[in-house]
Amino acid sequence: GARFVHMVYCFARYVMIEEMKKLSVGTGIPFAEAVMWRPEDMYIAKARHRVAYNKLLQILQREDFVFQEYGKKAQ
Repeated sequence: GARFVHMVYCFARYVMIEEMKKLSVGTGIPFAEAVMWRPEDMYIAKARHRVAYNKLLQILQREDFVFQEYGKKAQ
């Protein structure tokens, strides 16, 4: 349900942040400072967030549909 999708989204965000920490080593930009930067246009940032969240939701729904169809055919 919606709670599971939100949990997966939070997990994906956590993984992305950890990957950013690894990639920012040696670039001269401290990770904490980079994460705290605010985009100049918050409307665009929020729109990008909505697009990414909706895309993740669509992928998870499609995956659930495939699993359900596979289960029906397996019976």
